[in-house]
Amino acid sequence: MKEVAKHLSEVLKIAMPILRDIDSAEARVPPAPGKWSPIQLIGHLIDSANNNQQKIIRLVRNPEVQFVGYAQDEWVEVQQYHKAKWTETIEFWMHINRHLAHLIDHLPSDALSHAIHIDGVGPFRLDFIVSDYVEHVKHHLLQIDPSMPLLSKFENVY
Repeated sequence: MKEVAKHLSEVLKIAMPILRDIDSAEARVPPAPGKWSPIQLIGHLIDSANNNQQKIIRLVRNPEVQFVGYAQDEWVEVQQYHKAKWTETIEFWMHINRHLAHLIDHLPSDALSHAIHIDGVGPFRLDFIVSDYVEHVKHHLLQIDPSMPLLSKFENVY
């Protein structure tokens, strides 16, 4: 998992300067009706980080976990990310992901096969949850800026 943690850290190093260059007003503009704006996407990634932190910690301590999913559209709406400060939102996202990289880097290898069911679907192993999380981050960052050099540099890490 050390490679996954390193990969997440590298994604942050690449993404943050690009995100910081986005104007606050531009960050609030959705690319199309019904789509999330960049600030809402980053908000969703904050929610995803929080949910995945819970999954990871519970799976380290338990070989089998039942977990609830989350209604991502409702979470983004309730938290009013579109009204949040852009710079604070991206900085918070960066910090929580730095912590997740630290957590992933220190996962005990004997927990990687622990399994989770999410809303009755699964099982998903911890090693999959962690790797999939990083791919999820990259997917949404590329929605914000398709030219972000995330896939070409890291695409076959897993």
